[in-house]
Amino acid sequence: MKLFLKGERCHTEKCAIERRNFFPGQHGKDRKPKMVGYGIQLREKQKVRRIYGVLEAQFRNTFKKATKMKGITGENLLASLERRLDNVIYRMGLATSRAQARQIVRHGHINVNGHKCNIPSALVKPGDEIAVRDSSKENAAILASREATAHAPSPGWMEVDKDNLKGRISSMPRRDENTHIPINEQLIVELYSK
Repeated sequence: MKLFLKGERCHTEKCAIERRNFFPGQHGKDRKPKMVGYGIQLREKQKVRRIYGVLEAQFRNTFKKATKMKGITGENLLASLERRLDNVIYRMGLATSRAQARQIVRHGHINVNGHKCNIPSALVKPGDEIAVRDSSKENAAILASREATAHAPSPGWMEVDKDNLKGRISSMPRRDENTHIPINEQLIVELYSK
């Protein structure tokens, strides 16, 4: 499945899935994997981990926090992953991939509520203002990403001002507007409930 991990490259013919959509090796085209139960659940968890660029321990801790929150555990998990600062920067269109957004945050180009924040896993909440620092507004990578993602709409849970390179979180992310890639969070809940 195409996860759009490589930014703009995924929208061209250079995408690995477009070029070679089979397993590597001599018999790759002939291999048909048999997936049942645990394998399906594990594959879904790994897919979500790769989409958001989270390591296993971080993902497990996020899941534990989601189980303690009120509401449906799977939806809480996806909402927590969507509220990460690196994902918010990606959703605002200031980066072409989550990996690039993570780098932008780590290099100190982002302010949250007027204060410098260089922690990609920091969770934002409704009412938070996210902006590119004044000293970084002429950064070539950020400006190029803004132009490359100009066609992409921003999610309904945030207000984005791409001209001034800033945005505001207006509400908590909802399940129906979380992602354009199909995710079955119930399989992840079942995997961790064993």
